[in-house]
Amino acid sequence: MYDRNASPPEIIPIFPLSGALLLPHSQLPLNVFEPRYIKLVDDVLRGNRLIGMIQPRDLEAEERVPEKAPLYDIGCVGRLTTFQEYEDGRYFITLTGVQRFRVEEEISTTTPYRQLRVNYDDFAAADEHVEADFTADRDRFMQLIRAYVDVQGYQVNWEMIEQTDTLTLVTAGATLAPWQPSEKQALLEAMTMQDRYDTLITLYEIAVAMASTSPGKAN
Repeated sequence: MYDRNASPPEIIPIFPLSGALLLPHSQLPLNVFEPRYIKLVDDVLRGNRLIGMIQPRDLEAEERVPEKAPLYDIGCVGRLTTFQEYEDGRYFITLTGVQRFRVEEEISTTTPYRQLRVNYDDFAAADEHVEADFTADRDRFMQLIRAYVDVQGYQVNWEMIEQTDTLTLVTAGATLAPWQPSEKQALLEAMTMQDRYDTLITLYEIAVAMASTSPGKAN
């Protein structure tokens, strides 16, 4: 079993998935149906329950990942915290982010899934505690969320959003919004919560500006 007080191992199995963003202390639900990743889940359930999430380069969100697709240099290891197994062998799992890593090398393995040797040093201090005292303009942030939701045509529970703390809204905005894979990678690689907040503000501003000038939108 995984020791929450121990450092993650330097060799980890990975689940490459374009458009999926796992951040430290956040959660990521996954529907696992490919045989190679069903085997991965089977194996980690018998071990430390740790899986590395990382995006392939140059793929669209949710595009099927070729076996040896090039990967980004930065990912996040997560602990498998809940799972449901179906009769046909599929899993529905939830990963809880533990710590970001930098890829050192891919190792040779006999498993059908890929494994990496990774290093956590670059992000250890930032990921140990997600700081709650970053500087945020709550009013400006909420205005941008409203504008983004409006241009996307989403239906949301505004009362619940208004009652949610800014730290949680930043994490939700980063992980749940349909950003492009490269944008999600930028959010992952933002060193601190302040950096992630600033990156998210920029993404909201760009998305709203582009929507307001696109055909069918009033200027």
